[in-house]
Amino acid sequence: MLKPWLFSELLEAGCDEAGRGCLAGPVVAAAVILPKNFENQILDDSKKLTEKNRLLLKTIIEDNALSYGIGIVSVEEIDKINILNASILAMHIALEKLSICPEQILIDGNKFKPYKNIPYTTIVKGDGKYMSIAAASILAKTCRDEIMKNLHLDFPIYHWDNNKGYGTKAHVAAIDEFGFCNHHRKTFHLKRQLKFDF
Repeated sequence: MLKPWLFSELLEAGCDEAGRGCLAGPVVAAAVILPKNFENQILDDSKKLTEKNRLLLKTIIEDNALSYGIGIVSVEEIDKINILNASILAMHIALEKLSICPEQILIDGNKFKPYKNIPYTTIVKGDGKYMSIAAASILAKTCRDEIMKNLHLDFPIYHWDNNKGYGTKAHVAAIDEFGFCNHHRKTFHLKRQLKFDF
């Protein structure tokens, strides 16, 4: 059972990202402030849910959250500042889009940089522990999946409708055969494993 909050007396925003370990596409983060009395029986870490339930929960979260924001950082920016910094930047962008300023930020993972001097707590596997982080993981994941499905229409050879840019066997084989495109992250080490120079 997910916990509804870390500090019951504070207005908390949960933050999570999607796409950090991908070979292609942007990194997307979400920030969500849920009401203190929010309840949902199927809410969980987005990775543990079916696509159908993620989409169902996306609507529920958007309809019931006190506020939410989405942050997207491009492949070009990822290559400039590295994926860790890009993930944190995406979280900052998502937090900036909140219509309510939180008093505490809950971050999935163990790395973050201060945002507007608001206290924050990093929580390893937090998307499976706290409702607000789980909600953020769902909004980030569904947003990014939609982006990758749209990119797939222009680049079907990489099968992004299925792998969403992750390094599956089919994705790596397609890169090996056809090379990288402008949506691939150029700084990722995969290029060293392939038979062509990049």
